[in-house]
Amino acid sequence: MTEILSYTASRQLSQMFSAVVFFHGSEYLLAAVIHGRSNITLKSLLVSRHYVLAMIFSVLEYIIEIILVPEIKEHWVLSNLGLALVVIGEIVRKMGILTAWKAFTHLIKIYHDDDHKLVTHGIYGYIRHPGYCGFLVWSVGTQIMLCNPISTIAFAAVVWRFFAKRIPYEEFFLRQFFGREYEQYARRVRSGVPFVK
Repeated sequence: MTEILSYTASRQLSQMFSAVVFFHGSEYLLAAVIHGRSNITLKSLLVSRHYVLAMIFSVLEYIIEIILVPEIKEHWVLSNLGLALVVIGEIVRKMGILTAWKAFTHLIKIYHDDDHKLVTHGIYGYIRHPGYCGFLVWSVGTQIMLCNPISTIAFAAVVWRFFAKRIPYEEFFLRQFFGREYEQYARRVRSGVPFVK
């Protein structure tokens, strides 16, 4: 039981909690700055019931494994790789938000606004959906950082599946809004989520 108070646990768990607080806090702050405080809700924190359950599961997995097989958590190269992925995912997502600015919303737009422009410059010149790509890398990175084998696989599968459904839905509307311009852009630039065209 002393393993839960060890250097390994305190470092990995504090990195995890810091990553979660920074991710959600910065999402909310950016939404407030870009869209105005009156136009955002607590949903802008991107915390759902399923997300909370997934995070609770990952922490429970961590605690069980560090008590029963503490050596599994001592793979520092792997843990540091996870931390690097967390940082990379955060940067990719925030670059997407900052580049798209008002065009970036947490909800898929199903009606075209006059000020809604197709963003194809900056990071969008390399990745069509940097927000989704960044979140996928970030979320899987949090679990690699914790050396959580079960949650790493589960997070990768669940988040990928979510975006594999969401991207075609969102792109249906983008094709409606921007027509041929979006078609050409989509042929030229990858989605940013593996195996989602």
